[in-house]
Amino acid sequence: MRMNIITTRKRSDSGRQALLQFENKGAVLIILAGIFWGTMGLFVRSLGAFGFTPVQIVCFRLSVAAVVFAAISRVKEGPVRIPRRDIPLFLGLGLGSVLIFTCCYFTAIQMMPMSVAAILLYTSPIWVMLMAVLFLHEQLTRVKVMALVLSFAGCVLVSGIGGGKVAPLGFVIGLCSGIGYGLYSILGTLALKKYSAYTVTSRTFIIAAVGCLAISSPADMAAKAAACGNGPFLAVLVVMTGIVTAVVPFLCYTLGLSTVPGGKAAILATVEPMVATLLGALVYHESLTPVSGCGILCILAAVVILNRKSPEPGLEG
Repeated sequence: MRMNIITTRKRSDSGRQALLQFENKGAVLIILAGIFWGTMGLFVRSLGAFGFTPVQIVCFRLSVAAVVFAAISRVKEGPVRIPRRDIPLFLGLGLGSVLIFTCCYFTAIQMMPMSVAAILLYTSPIWVMLMAVLFLHEQLTRVKVMALVLSFAGCVLVSGIGGGKVAPLGFVIGLCSGIGYGLYSILGTLALKKYSAYTVTSRTFIIAAVGCLAISSPADMAAKAAACGNGPFLAVLVVMTGIVTAVVPFLCYTLGLSTVPGGKAAILATVEPMVATLLGALVYHESLTPVSGCGILCILAAVVILNRKSPEPGLEG
């Protein structure tokens, strides 16, 4: 009997270790997604030099991603039928999350200092955690709250405190970018209960790309592309923008959501502003202030706290 108990405990321990390893792989994928998203500024500035508007750059990005994801999904799974009852879920992912949050974010950048827009975008972990508690019944723990505070403080410090008044409309639009950004974690988690990561990402980006084409003036985009004088380079840049800033990170993030709760994933992804700040300093020689350095340390601390292996006590017990 004693030997049976010991054997059962060993099996249980080994099962827990396997689960932890599986969850850690998901966390690594989420962090990788944040790193790739952090390179977005490099591509936006390069395409902006050709005269494309932010919405048009978003259209390039989403269109390339939609084609690539559709091809991957077709090869991996073949035709996948989406029942009518799940169409609103994918409309929410494509239009309500990916397209809306991106358009809101770039609009906010035009209406207020970029630092303020970035702070409002990275309110997303707050919205994700609240939505996850309300709709997904995730447990709110002391560790999550601590990591949330650290990550948001880090985003504020990394972005800097912008000067000037923010119009109420701009503030609302900025908050909508954060809500839309966070909504992907919630809706993505629900979609992954029924569909694979390949199906979720492909359908999401096809819907988002179609929606973006309707608001990005395709004729104007074609005219600017024809007048650029370096078509092959522009084509490569557009494809790389879609792959590096959309295909790779969204696939990593969606796969990570298979094992990482939405609230935790949203906080892990806040490595994005840290990466953007470092790239700005290295590539464009933007100053990295002691305040920004403190912000980077806060974000790293949040990531470390969320990935510790010990159990997390609840807020009420």
